[in-house]
Amino acid sequence: MARRNNLFKWRYIISFMMVLLLPLLVTPDVLANSSIKLMVDGEDIIATPEPFIQNDRTLVPIRIISEELGAQVNWDNDDRTVEIIKDDMSVLLRIDSYLIEYNTNNEKIYNLSDVPAQIIDERTFVPLRVVSNALGVGIEWDDLSRMVYIDSTKSSNIENFFDIQISSVNSGQVINGTINLKSVMSNIEKASEIKYILLNRDTAKGFVIARGTDLEASFKWNPSIEDNGQKILVAAIYGSNGTLLAGDAIPVEVNIIPKVYLNGMYENQIIKNSTEISANLNFTPAYVKYEMIHSSTGDVYISPKWDPEGSFTMIPVMEDNGYLAIKVIAYDINDNSYPSDAVTVNVNVSPQVSLRGVSNWQSIDGPITLRASTNFNVSETEYIMRDTITGSEITLSKEGFGSYTLFPGPDMAGKKELYVKVKDTMGQTYTSAPVYVNVSGTPKLLLKGIGPNQVVTGDFELNVLSNVTLDSLKYTMVNTVTGVERDIDNGYTPSQGDTGTWKIKAEGIYNSNKKIESEYVQFTIYQNKIYGPLPIIEKNKFIDMASELAKDTYEDTGMSAALQTAQAILETGWGQSVPVDKYSGQFSYNLFGIKGSGSAGSVISNTWEEYNGVAYRVDDYFRAYNNINESWDDHNKLLLTADRYSIYRDVMYDSSKGAWALRRAGYATDSQYPIKLIDIINRYNLKALDEIGI
Repeated sequence: MARRNNLFKWRYIISFMMVLLLPLLVTPDVLANSSIKLMVDGEDIIATPEPFIQNDRTLVPIRIISEELGAQVNWDNDDRTVEIIKDDMSVLLRIDSYLIEYNTNNEKIYNLSDVPAQIIDERTFVPLRVVSNALGVGIEWDDLSRMVYIDSTKSSNIENFFDIQISSVNSGQVINGTINLKSVMSNIEKASEIKYILLNRDTAKGFVIARGTDLEASFKWNPSIEDNGQKILVAAIYGSNGTLLAGDAIPVEVNIIPKVYLNGMYENQIIKNSTEISANLNFTPAYVKYEMIHSSTGDVYISPKWDPEGSFTMIPVMEDNGYLAIKVIAYDINDNSYPSDAVTVNVNVSPQVSLRGVSNWQSIDGPITLRASTNFNVSETEYIMRDTITGSEITLSKEGFGSYTLFPGPDMAGKKELYVKVKDTMGQTYTSAPVYVNVSGTPKLLLKGIGPNQVVTGDFELNVLSNVTLDSLKYTMVNTVTGVERDIDNGYTPSQGDTGTWKIKAEGIYNSNKKIESEYVQFTIYQNKIYGPLPIIEKNKFIDMASELAKDTYEDTGMSAALQTAQAILETGWGQSVPVDKYSGQFSYNLFGIKGSGSAGSVISNTWEEYNGVAYRVDDYFRAYNNINESWDDHNKLLLTADRYSIYRDVMYDSSKGAWALRRAGYATDSQYPIKLIDIINRYNLKALDEIGI
């Protein structure tokens, strides 16, 4: 009750001070029409501008009233704060902020007002209740005479502006790690979202730490090491238009005592197969790594930087046999490390070898790549084919450790067994189980060096792959419009007039007189100007441009502005590589490489395909926009609406958590994509873009 009484008292003060700070949006006509008068301890007070009503709150000039009651008023122009001091009490207000800070008997109490402190004609206005809360005086309102009566002979306690209370955390509580955030409240009309915000006590700025549409739900909060310090925890209820409807604020101290545990293993466990392990943390790190040390050899394995909320698959090999000490190490944004205790396990795996690249009873009518899969180091690999009828065997390949491409010809037709023999580093031989296959053995000729729908802009080299020995070979290309046909060498330089669509094939002779042909591959020769990616702005200006767009989106959607900016930097190379139409030069404004059709149609750019084992570039369509804003909005729409990104939307207010969630949702195939984003955010202090007040 002591806290609540003090809160009531201080909130009166804040309401009064906020009246003094009414926004400049209030017009002189509104002020004149209000005609509200002030009486302090029986004396009429002339205030210019006059008190007025906003959002059903009477706002009054705090300095005039405070000085009439013998209080000291201090204004800090740099921080735009007003401090009222009287006896052993003080109140600190920030212009345009709902937050109120009371200090009574050396106890700090925080409260939220429903109208922020504002400046009108160089006067600070606050809600009337703030006056009573701050100065502990009696306040009365006479609606008939439109008179505010302030009586210092009467006392008042700090009164809350809202019927809401943070229930899972106590005022002044020290937070050492994971905690649940929950609030209790009465029915709040038109409420659509609750945000929990952690503010710095000195600046009243901070970051959203949890949010959701279920106002009375419990939200798990794993603080970051960077959250340490004296803070203000705010629970704020907002309407659909972003208007603050209610809230509560309490002082807390964040003092993380890192606790890091390895999940998925226990002491002296016998490990015979692959095992999923993960990190159990009481704080949010930037990333984790897994470390494994062999007790006998001292060999150390350290994983790449890994998702703190993802699992890691440990795949033991023969060389790991024995005791391994395994730990998980968490790293904060400054690369400070926090290791778990080591869990010692006994690795006892048996040698395993299998043949990959082919499956049982597969029909083979083209090239396949065979490879040996082992759980030990290999010094020699031998791929073998056995005839299931005669039992005869042939060695396909014998080498160190590597793959082998099998393209069986007519002499290998029929039902066969494939298997692999390997030798370990000690000379011990192991054999895989056989894989049964049907080999067609049909003579084939595959064209390599050019792919379907490829656009050729210069010289190209041709070659073939065949399962028969060729006596001779030629290449023929045919114009698909004119029918003009010509034989070419394996190296070809397009001549003037070759522009257009062609098809090409290889033709060979084997066994002296037998003819074999590849399939036709259609392609295009283009000899006019080709346009490449272009910058959207000077490199040193891109971060400012992207930051402004990101901050606007953050205000509208709650998506981390830091993460948006980092994505734009990474995807476009600081705005220097934005797709354009390779034929027309149309600029796409596409900052995120999204394929398809946008508000301005599409541009044609390059992507990669593969044909007969060779990668080549092919035309593809990328979204085009009329301006950068349309591109930015379209990207955000994708993340905010697509089902696959629901896990991202749960944490999109947090740049680090959001980066890892994007990876888990399949936004990028690069396993280090989140690390690259987090590095950009940290290096250029982009997290400041997500800092807000209340």
